[in-house]
Amino acid sequence: MSPAVSPDPVRLRDASQKALDGGALDSDEALLLYRGLDQPSLGMLANDVRLRLHKAHDDGKVRVTYIVDRNINPTNVCVTDCGFCAFYRSPDAADAYVLTRETIYQKVDELIQKGGIQVLMQGGHHPRLKTDWFAALFKDLKTRYPQVWIHGMSPPEITHLSKLEKRPVRDVLVDLKAAGLDSIPGGGAEILVPRVRKIIAPKKATTQEWLEVMRQWALLGGKGTATMMFGHVETDAERIEHMTRIRELQAETNVFTAFIPWTYQPDHTPLGAELLRDRGGMKATVAEYLRTLSLARLYLQGVPHLQSSFVTQGMKTCQIGLGMGADDFGSAMLEENVVSSAGCTHPTSIPEIERHIKDAGYVPQRRNMMYAPVETPATDRFGKPLGQQKAVVSQVEA
Repeated sequence: MSPAVSPDPVRLRDASQKALDGGALDSDEALLLYRGLDQPSLGMLANDVRLRLHKAHDDGKVRVTYIVDRNINPTNVCVTDCGFCAFYRSPDAADAYVLTRETIYQKVDELIQKGGIQVLMQGGHHPRLKTDWFAALFKDLKTRYPQVWIHGMSPPEITHLSKLEKRPVRDVLVDLKAAGLDSIPGGGAEILVPRVRKIIAPKKATTQEWLEVMRQWALLGGKGTATMMFGHVETDAERIEHMTRIRELQAETNVFTAFIPWTYQPDHTPLGAELLRDRGGMKATVAEYLRTLSLARLYLQGVPHLQSSFVTQGMKTCQIGLGMGADDFGSAMLEENVVSSAGCTHPTSIPEIERHIKDAGYVPQRRNMMYAPVETPATDRFGKPLGQQKAVVSQVEA
């Protein structure tokens, strides 16, 4: 992050008031607040915006949501060779894999037994797995588990299939949607700035390709999420440029339900030391994460929800984020393989998530991907669901 500057106090006041009133900050105003406000002030400002966007319920209490899902990576084979990734393997690697149907079914069975309602399904860019393979998988899952929501296939994966098959992105999306794909995660966005992508992911979907997948998905009536992986080679201004592209597409399509910023985890990645060279070898700090989280709430007021990330930051930092703009605790993820491959592991449980939400002064609320409330299954005194009860999901139009 760039060194602090001495901003014009009048401009700082005006930009703060503009954000409080729901105005769209321009990039200069966003950069002014990002660099010019101390963290407590920036966090309180973001919290005021969060409370305007998500008011207290009739009982006077403010909810913080979370979802119970499982991250299933069908394959770790990938041909994009992103230097920041410790998860992928080349097609001929000894530990390369493609999960069998039986393994995937077992994982979904375990998800349901623990009260989960969604699978987050994304993985590598396999050179031989095409749309028909994924479509068959989704059809099988919907036949066996009609109650489970499939949140899968990030924009770069869709772009990869389009190029592999020499077909338009829209055609790939139509086939996957018909097979049972319910929504698209915002993975692979990293930083949506061409200069940055040429350095960290030159073979992955370009900025415009990522955005076009989400645009076409919106035209098909779909919803998705947006992410930002920061703390490597990007500048402060490029973080805001990334958010600007998300904001502009949201204004055009209303495709995003949530924005999820998280920090680059350099350990065990091929370019970890090189990518952090300009940062003096230091990965993003907790303060930097919270500052970016708060700015996102101020700048992306058209994206309804903002997620605090315990997967990369840990439970306490995630809890603090709830008072600095975030309204969602993310996922009680029953499995995670990507950032954990980089040595970042913060395992938790559903009772722990709810305890941290309550300790922060909020009411925990389970949700689905559309942020509709989900009935919490009956549990025993250890927090384990009783029997095979299925979560009841409110019906929401995508």
